[in-house]
Amino acid sequence: MNLTLWIAAGLLAAVALIGGISKTFVPKEKLAAAKGGGWTEDASVGFVKTLGVLELLAAAGLILPAAARSAPVLVPVTAVCWFLLMVGAMITHSRRGEAKFVVLNLIYLALAAVIAWGRFGPESFIA
Repeated sequence: MNLTLWIAAGLLAAVALIGGISKTFVPKEKLAAAKGGGWTEDASVGFVKTLGVLELLAAAGLILPAAARSAPVLVPVTAVCWFLLMVGAMITHSRRGEAKFVVLNLIYLALAAVIAWGRFGPESFIA
């Protein structure tokens, strides 16, 4: 179970890192032209950049606290935050009729839920 949770956290951290880098450093116009990036047309540059920074923090928060053995409770807290972020993403994509992205966000949401459940519960880092 511990290995499964580490793998799930690693996958989610990779998703968050890629999304965070693109939202933080790629111009909004270029994001809007990319597949699934149409939602950025309705958002300010500051909002998109803020989401990017939050995703970069999530990538770090899913791995580093446990790997460094410093405040490992931040891993499930980050997973809960990611869960909430995915709820917002699902709402945004569903309003735009982008069912594929709603399903993708649902998968990320489920991974975050498993990580939060596992790290708050049976595989907590606190012995």
